[in-house]
Amino acid sequence: MDTTIRPATADDLPRLTTIYNHYIEGSHVSFDVEPWTLEKRRAWFAKYAETGRHRVLVLETDDGVVGAAWSSPFRPKEAYDTSVETTIVLDPAVIGRGLGRLLMTALLDELSHEDVHRAYAVIALPNDASIALHERLGYRLLSIQDDVGRMYGTYWSTALLEKRFE
Repeated sequence: MDTTIRPATADDLPRLTTIYNHYIEGSHVSFDVEPWTLEKRRAWFAKYAETGRHRVLVLETDDGVVGAAWSSPFRPKEAYDTSVETTIVLDPAVIGRGLGRLLMTALLDELSHEDVHRAYAVIALPNDASIALHERLGYRLLSIQDDVGRMYGTYWSTALLEKRFE
């Protein structure tokens, strides 16, 4: 299978929204309670650039866009500017093929050339596969936030993982 990892464009947003909404509608992992509209996704995307600390990459195969990874501000205060939060979503049909690792590796490689000191991942639990992926990429577990969010009438915990760029 041929794969291409590239900066996202506005043309990718319908597919990205579909992939992301799958996780909102079918699981607790996004912590979003309402599916995203294309208009909301466009407004979100307008805050990103092709370079710098905050960017969106997509993974494309012969079947089109099948995943995305992005880095966003970790916290809104200026002192946190060199820390980012990373997120990855994949079409469920391609999970288990190593594409998530390719995509996150590409994102982290690009971030390593920017003024980024730390990358954080917040992973809804349970999610052994995501924890394992992040640990293979050099993230380490910092903490568990017990029952921090409520989705579908159930409280869910999250893991906070950190990757250091030295």
